[in-house]
Amino acid sequence: MIAFVSGPVAALAPDTAVIEVGGVGMSVQCAPGTLAGLRVGQPAKLATSLVVREDSLTLYGFADDDERQTFELLQTASGVGPRLAQAMLAVHSPDALRYAVSSGDEKALTAVPGIGKKGAQKLLLELKDRLGEPLGTGTHARAQGVGTAASAGWREQLHAALVGLGYATREADEAVSSVAPQAEETDSPQVGVLLKAALRNLNRTR
Repeated sequence: MIAFVSGPVAALAPDTAVIEVGGVGMSVQCAPGTLAGLRVGQPAKLATSLVVREDSLTLYGFADDDERQTFELLQTASGVGPRLAQAMLAVHSPDALRYAVSSGDEKALTAVPGIGKKGAQKLLLELKDRLGEPLGTGTHARAQGVGTAASAGWREQLHAALVGLGYATREADEAVSSVAPQAEETDSPQVGVLLKAALRNLNRTR
């Protein structure tokens, strides 16, 4: 298994980072919060999980080992593939997911695109004894786990992250506008924190 990749960031897309490793560009699928902490030309180290299918080999990247382990544990639940597991980590930190499962917080799981009420109830039952107890505070952990974005670029990064999660351009535009007041309260908006707020707003309007 490829446990991690380390090297300069060669390119970034809404759901992918290309890391140069020994002269080879490794394409790594990442959640928006992880991508927000990367900059083209800057060194990066991502924990990784290789998903093998009959017709593909896909490398998923994470900010740390805890995210990677949670990603792999989530897939032990029936109906959870790598895409849905990654979407869950895009919305919630590993600790926030542990807290949601241990406390039976159905609403937290339905905030993830692709998880309805019945799916959330099933996941709560299946994951209860697999994820373990929370290690700290999930919101704080997510806030620390992502990099900050320059004030001028947070809109573009947040919009790209939402489109990468499957939202329509119009929905992404409205979500970005809804969190603008929150972003303007600081000189260094955190895209991961803004993403969570935007997803909450989108979930309320659907």
